[in-house]
Amino acid sequence: HIQLEESGGGSVQAGGSLKLTCAASGSRTYVAWFRQAPGKEREAVASLEDRNNRAFYADSAKGRFTISQDSSENWVYLHMNSLKPADSAMYYCAASTRWIASPFSQSTYSYWGRGTQVTVSS
Repeated sequence: HIQLEESGGGSVQAGGSLKLTCAASGSRTYVAWFRQAPGKEREAVASLEDRNNRAFYADSAKGRFTISQDSSENWVYLHMNSLKPADSAMYYCAASTRWIASPFSQSTYSYWGRGTQVTVSS
């Protein structure tokens, strides 16, 4: 059984950085970060394929965000740089046990954390 718990959210000014952490227990095939802003649909930000550490990024995250995990695979990180007000959202960690999956599809992920809030002010 996979359990996920996010931390590291907060308030930051535009151009600043934050590091989100997901405590992730249990074996998985993919782990990802999604976000949801008020009035908007949840969207994928970045995903990591566990077996080869291959990372996938949404266009909005490319060049600014980095997803990684530590060697124990118990901690998954999202390093966010050059933050913009448009990045403000609740950020969720998600995990999948599917071997054949779309890394950015919400239906891929059966396990979700409760989220951590990121607010970027201009």
